[in-house]
Amino acid sequence: DKPFSAYLLVVEYRFSGDQVKNGPAWAYRNSGAMLHCQPPATMDLHQDFPISLEEQYLGGNGQDERSTANLCTPGTNVVLHGSLYTQHCTNSTSKTFHGDQWVHVEALVLGDSIIKHIVDADTVLTYEKPQYDGRDKWVKQMGYTDGATIGNGYISLQSESHPIAFRKVELFDLSRYLHKPEKLRKAILKL
Repeated sequence: DKPFSAYLLVVEYRFSGDQVKNGPAWAYRNSGAMLHCQPPATMDLHQDFPISLEEQYLGGNGQDERSTANLCTPGTNVVLHGSLYTQHCTNSTSKTFHGDQWVHVEALVLGDSIIKHIVDADTVLTYEKPQYDGRDKWVKQMGYTDGATIGNGYISLQSESHPIAFRKVELFDLSRYLHKPEKLRKAILKL
C-alpha cells in the first residue's frame, strides 16, 4: 500500500496441483513478484501487467531445465552486462525446481541503481538502471518519459493460472541506508 525504493524482499513459494483448465502453456508453474510497480490505482482495467520489473518464479515440469528468478520487464528496460536490455524476459542462472518443493527467493533492490535476484544463497541475476520503455502503450498512457530511471515503486505478488502458495513474504526496508554504503553493507549482512 506504499512505494519502496531500497529493500530486500524474501519469498518462499511452491507450485502445486494442476494449472487452470485451458490456461496458456507459458503460464504453467509461472508466477512472480512485481518490483518497482506503478501505483495500483493507475492501472487500466485492460492492462495485463503493471509497469514493473518482474522477478519471475517458474517451476519445472519434471524433465526440462527451467530457471526461476528470471527477469521480465512489462513497460521497462534495464542495463544488463553494461548494455541497455530491451527484450521482455531474460533467464537467470538458477537451477530448476521440479515438483512441489518450497523455493527460497530474494530480490535486493537498491533504488534506481542495482537489483539482484537471489535463489537460496546464490545471486542468479544482476542488473541495474531500471527505466521506462517509451515504446510501451501503458508507459505512454501514464506520461512516463522514455528512458527515465525508476527509483521506487510498489510491490505486488503475481499469480498466473497455476496454483501457487507463499509461506513466507518478508520485506526489509533499506531506504535509510541507500546513501550510506557502509551502513547498507552492514544492514544486509545482518539480515
